[in-house]
Amino acid sequence: MNIIGKKYLYFLISVLVIIPGLVSLFLFGLNFSIDFTGGSRIAYQVTKSQVKSEQLKSAIQKKGVEVQAIQKSGKDVYIVRTKPMDIKIHERITKELTQEINGLKEISFETVGPVIGSEITTNAIKAVILSSVLIVLYIAWSFRKVPKPASSWRFGICAIIALLHDVLVVIGIFSILGHFWHVEVDSLFVTALLTIIGFSVHDTIVVFDRIRENLRISGAYNFNTVVNDSIIQTLGRSLNTSLTVILVLFTLLLFGGESTKWFVVALLIGITSGTYSSIFNAAPLLVVWEEWSRKRKT
Repeated sequence: MNIIGKKYLYFLISVLVIIPGLVSLFLFGLNFSIDFTGGSRIAYQVTKSQVKSEQLKSAIQKKGVEVQAIQKSGKDVYIVRTKPMDIKIHERITKELTQEINGLKEISFETVGPVIGSEITTNAIKAVILSSVLIVLYIAWSFRKVPKPASSWRFGICAIIALLHDVLVVIGIFSILGHFWHVEVDSLFVTALLTIIGFSVHDTIVVFDRIRENLRISGAYNFNTVVNDSIIQTLGRSLNTSLTVILVLFTLLLFGGESTKWFVVALLIGITSGTYSSIFNAAPLLVVWEEWSRKRKT
């Protein structure tokens, strides 16, 4: 199996997967939940009457509350997003709605202030950036004794490029889901991203460690062959590890609650992408970098 010989094909596949998400991200952005934007979110269940989203929205707005979004979740649950409302207004609206709509029951209510939402957004960005920097430093330190012509910094930077590939895939797909299916990005999504980053780097380091060991044994007389052999030697382990995680996540998706559904979906997408990028992007990038370095010296 000549993975390195077809490296540009695998790069092309990655680009084709990422581009639709980037276009969606540029045009539509992400559908942020109240965790980031601030506001109130109320979940109502209507069991004894047929109510459409527009009817519920109109009934709430008649009571002086602006509804920013409303969507149906499951068979008879409606999730309503409004600007931040205090407890008195919330209690009044819920009381009046239960009198007007037969079978209406409030399931949950939460409010996040705009200041808290801004802090969560800032902290989320800091967490992703800091984790990426620490990963580069850790890999550069761990691979500091890698035989020449390889460089520990190349390993670290290639790992981050593969990691960014996975993050862009997940964010892009959720941008599409947010625009067409109103899927929200909340604090659990950030947790999923950080988990994906950790898993992706773990998988990449397995491949990189085998490359380092093979370089020590056979030298760098044919860097392309060493990298290709290392990928093949770790291929089974990478696929088996990812498959066991994916099977568990599918089980959670089938039998887990609605609150964790999109968290699990994000993990499924990210771990699948991470497995691909570790095998077909990270290590081949080392080869491209080495080929470019050699051409520059000649």
